[in-house]
Amino acid sequence: MAGGELQGNRNIEISRLLTDSRALSFPEDTLFIAIKSNRNDGHKYIPLLYKNNVRNFMVSNCTKEMKEMKDANFILVDDTLVALQKLAANHRNLFNVPVIGITGSNGKTIVKEWLNQLLQTDYKITRSPRSYNSQIGVPFSVWEMDNDTQLGIFEAGISQMGEMDRLATIIAPTIGIFTNLGDAHQENFSSLKIKCAEKLRLFVNSKTLIYNKDNKLVDITVAQSKTKARLFTFGTGPGTDIHVTSIDKVNRKSTINYQYEGKDYSFLIPFTDHASIENSLQCLATMIVLDIPMDKIKERMAMLESVAMRLEVKDGQNGCLLINDSYNSDINSLGIALDFLTQQATAKKMKKTLILSDIMQSGQDPQELYQNVASLIAGKGIDRFIGIGNDIARFKTLFSIEEKEFFQNTETFLQHTNICDFKSEAVLLKGSRRFHFEEITDKLAFAVHETVLEVDLGALVSNFNYFRSFLKPGTKIMSMVKANAYGSGDVEVARTLQHNGCDYLAVAVADEGAVLRHEGIHIPIVVMNPEPNSFQKIFEYNLEPEVYSFGLLDRMIKEASQQGIKNYPIHVKIDTGMHRLGFEEKDIDLLIERLKSQDSVKIRSVFSHLVGSDDSKFDNFTEQQIHLFSRIREKIDNAFPHNIIAHILNSAGIERFNQYQFDMVRLGIGHYGMSAIDNRRLEEVCTLKTNILQIRNVQASDTIGYSRKGVLRRDSVIGAIPIGYADGLNRKLGNGVGKVLVNGKFVPIIGNICMDVCMIDLTDVDAKEGDQVTIFGKGHPIQGLADTLGTISYEILAGISKRVKRVYLL
Repeated sequence: MAGGELQGNRNIEISRLLTDSRALSFPEDTLFIAIKSNRNDGHKYIPLLYKNNVRNFMVSNCTKEMKEMKDANFILVDDTLVALQKLAANHRNLFNVPVIGITGSNGKTIVKEWLNQLLQTDYKITRSPRSYNSQIGVPFSVWEMDNDTQLGIFEAGISQMGEMDRLATIIAPTIGIFTNLGDAHQENFSSLKIKCAEKLRLFVNSKTLIYNKDNKLVDITVAQSKTKARLFTFGTGPGTDIHVTSIDKVNRKSTINYQYEGKDYSFLIPFTDHASIENSLQCLATMIVLDIPMDKIKERMAMLESVAMRLEVKDGQNGCLLINDSYNSDINSLGIALDFLTQQATAKKMKKTLILSDIMQSGQDPQELYQNVASLIAGKGIDRFIGIGNDIARFKTLFSIEEKEFFQNTETFLQHTNICDFKSEAVLLKGSRRFHFEEITDKLAFAVHETVLEVDLGALVSNFNYFRSFLKPGTKIMSMVKANAYGSGDVEVARTLQHNGCDYLAVAVADEGAVLRHEGIHIPIVVMNPEPNSFQKIFEYNLEPEVYSFGLLDRMIKEASQQGIKNYPIHVKIDTGMHRLGFEEKDIDLLIERLKSQDSVKIRSVFSHLVGSDDSKFDNFTEQQIHLFSRIREKIDNAFPHNIIAHILNSAGIERFNQYQFDMVRLGIGHYGMSAIDNRRLEEVCTLKTNILQIRNVQASDTIGYSRKGVLRRDSVIGAIPIGYADGLNRKLGNGVGKVLVNGKFVPIIGNICMDVCMIDLTDVDAKEGDQVTIFGKGHPIQGLADTLGTISYEILAGISKRVKRVYLL
């Protein structure tokens, strides 16, 4: 198949091709192809690969060292790249399935990925990984076709004359898509028409060719080409198969109206930029050629998702929005990307910032090129410009924009740039791949952590209903969602509880309540620790404050009176033994008098806190608290004509003293699976988990971590996991005190816990890098961790850092 000569007689089945020795993963069934280039020679890596158990090689010369590898196979060819392409072409011919070939200056990868999204329910698809569209990438893509393949989708890119014929033989597309024509790689072509003609050679033997007839140069070149394909076109002008009649853009969505075979149709996509609209029309035409029903096309188009490395939008730090197009930087795609930047910045009322690298392989005179770039930037109203690269810096005087900076390379930019310099900006990153703009994206993007706190909302509801089962039908429940719902995420938890019949929510401070109101929480919210400077926010968001002292009461009355507010609900706290906050029994007569003398506030509830309802040794004291509260409550009740809610039971009290449930109970840690009777009856809601970053073998007597505290008593297998004390993992759990769960087995934390990482002893468990590690959760209850630390589960949950991503299970 490769046109070569076999040296060696081992009978081995080959399933993997390799040209990059660093990417070796399965040596047993790998064929290494030693590619020679201007900068490197793959033959020099053969001894290392042989040492790593590779036994099959394709080479263009056989050295003495290779001849000594008696148990290896060598396919000797004249040119390894040509042989790779022959091998791929022969492999392609084994499959009689439709194959879509895509070429053009821009949009190849997006069209390919969108077609995969749109057609994956109809076909088992083999497609180019990432942007494998080169002389080496295309053979690797086609090699992935197998007996399960029902449709192939491959992109082809060229940079000089004569390259497309090779790729056409390998892909052999039955359906061709020509995306568009631009200046990318123009330096090796005498004109755009010549480049267009070279690209169209991909479709010489195709059955169907899809393209935009509005591009007159493409249309003329197609007509003059030797393609035998049926032409299937779209556009706004006459003579098209798909006639686009109008495009309506509303709320970052576009509705494309078109006619096909005399009938009117439309579809919606969640994008408004010109490039996305044109790409979607390429996909529409392809789906029609493949006989996908029109109703299915419309339904699927509305679900299209953004493609990574192609105008990908993500949240940045300091309120920024990042638009990542760090794939190429030709001037044609720059204009498209700037349009998208303008739309995003306008919608979000943000400043427009462009970070641009040198534009490579344009074929234009550099001064003329960067004059055009400068004019384009000025015309798009860019507020801030950052140029990276020697060429663009050389022509910095051409850029008239006031706020501009230039750097020699990406590394220099990163060294001299503070993240805080970017605030509330829409930032477009547009760069050639050699500039590694992904490093800039990593620095500016909102931090995403491999460690996550998984919150099972179904388990939360189950626990909520467990506690509700102790109550009379008319008894209300106040759910505590303070401190970010004990670290689990107040908004999602509050929504779930509201949906499942919770009567009241309680937060610690007014800001927490305001967040919930912004997120659509409408049931009453009590603020347990109101501060005088938060009264305005309390009134604005209809929050109900706890009042625990005469000073706070007087300030509340004064503020409400000044704003003309009457009968604003308050919740009076009684101190029955906690001795933290609250009115004492001796204060009640004066409290009643003070409340009766005004009409600005009105008691909605009276309540107290139990000190030790979870422990039987405090039962006598708990009874004393309840009886004292009952006495005070009765006195307040008798003093006012309206109904006043009374509540004293917490989670443990609901289980152990439910005869004193009064009008309402307060449920806190019980939501998360903590029971004062039997934890086994409740479900774990929160699971803190991460993954193994790296595994290494460390010899006995060596040490792990800071201060050499983790001394090894045996040869050990040590794993590093991305969680530390900055994430909320207590340092006291280091040095063997704490354990984590890996593949069903407990393993100790070894050495001191670092800020972002800690190490675990994997010697007695079968584990690999990437395996899940449970810090606490299902199979490893949080209460056990609390017992180890001599603390309470509240503290552990509430201490989980906000940088730990919360993931919610329904």
